[in-house]
Amino acid sequence: MGRFNDLDLENWRDLDINTDSLWLIGERAKTGKHKNIYHGNFIPQIPNQLIRRYTKANEVVLEPFMGSGTTLFECEELRRKYVGLDINQEVIEYVRSKIDISGDDPDYFISRCNSRDGSDVDTTVNEGLKKLRVTSAQFVLMHPPYMDIVKFTDDPEDLSQIGDIKEFVESFKIVCGNILRFLDKDRYFGIVIGDVYKNSEVLPLGFYTMDMIKRNFKVKLKGIIVKNIEGNRGKIGQNGIWKIRALRSDYFIFKHEYIFLFKKLG
Repeated sequence: MGRFNDLDLENWRDLDINTDSLWLIGERAKTGKHKNIYHGNFIPQIPNQLIRRYTKANEVVLEPFMGSGTTLFECEELRRKYVGLDINQEVIEYVRSKIDISGDDPDYFISRCNSRDGSDVDTTVNEGLKKLRVTSAQFVLMHPPYMDIVKFTDDPEDLSQIGDIKEFVESFKIVCGNILRFLDKDRYFGIVIGDVYKNSEVLPLGFYTMDMIKRNFKVKLKGIIVKNIEGNRGKIGQNGIWKIRALRSDYFIFKHEYIFLFKKLG
């Protein structure tokens, strides 16, 4: 395992790497360029942990749902190269305003891209890898929309426009196929995803997604991490409201999401 990271295993007791399958994180890190301005962005501690665990300095992290740049900012701090895609041009411009990607030898490449379109992905990712003077990625991190719970754009190709779970999983399978071809064999990828509540029923989107990947790609499932979302900004200060709503009905309040870790075999 050590050959996939720079961790000092001689001093393993001092490492702040969480190896448990339950991550209880009180609040999102607010240092550096991180701002909680984008609905649906995830906390910096997640990419920080995964990048340090599964990559070495100067290796490449590929992310098809860049969002507001959480993973990119961690790559900047941790000296990893980065290729980020997103279908939302507005958020692309926001992230560009926060990081220097100029120069003859940049470490970062971001671009608008429809990750469901194989041709678009091939063109865009290859352009990014060429600018970074590399040929592949060593870690992939995917934090897709949780169906249409939050609609990030009006683009019909945006996964956040999909309200049917079967259609969403099938579309996400296409994204995975488009992206994982750039990941080196025997390297790792992570998916951060939560379940949804629709039509008075829990839809286990996370498990559907995990099962889809196991059935369609040559991988080993290396970890199922449950991460709390106690500090979700949409719920802050509203615990009482959500509790009484739940008591008046028959549901439970979502307080978790999943991080699935896979090793690519082929």
